[in-house]
Amino acid sequence: MALQVLAAAGGCDYGLRDFSQPPESQKLASIRSRSFETTDREKMLRAVITTLQGLGFIVDRADYDRHSVSGTRLDQYLLRWTVTVLPQGASHLTVRAQARYDVTPVLEPEPYQKFFAALSRAVALEARPSG
Repeated sequence: MALQVLAAAGGCDYGLRDFSQPPESQKLASIRSRSFETTDREKMLRAVITTLQGLGFIVDRADYDRHSVSGTRLDQYLLRWTVTVLPQGASHLTVRAQARYDVTPVLEPEPYQKFFAALSRAVALEARPSG
C-alpha cells in the first residue's frame, strides 16, 4: 500500500501525495540531464549545437556566456529545445535539456533519450584524435 499524506498549510488543502514514488520533478530531472566526463564547456556547447542541427533543429540562440543553446523545429507542431551546460565537480559537466511542444513541456523520456544518445555520439566523435 502506497504511503499517502494529506498536505495542508494555513487551512489550505493541497491534496494527496504518494510518497512511495519519487516526485515528478525528480524523475523528470533524471530524464532531462546527463553527466559527461569533461570540463570543456565550449566543446560541449559545440557538440550540443551539432546534435541539435543533426536532429533537424535550427539553432536560434547560442549563448556561450550563459552556457546555453536553444533550437527550434517545426513539423506538425513547434518543438523547442533549451540545453544548458553546467560544471559538476572538478572533472564533469552536466548537460540539462528541456523540450517543449509550443508551450507544453515534453514529459516523455523518448525525445530526451534520443537527444542524449546523439549528443554522446557527437562528444565521442569530437574526442577522437584526428589523423
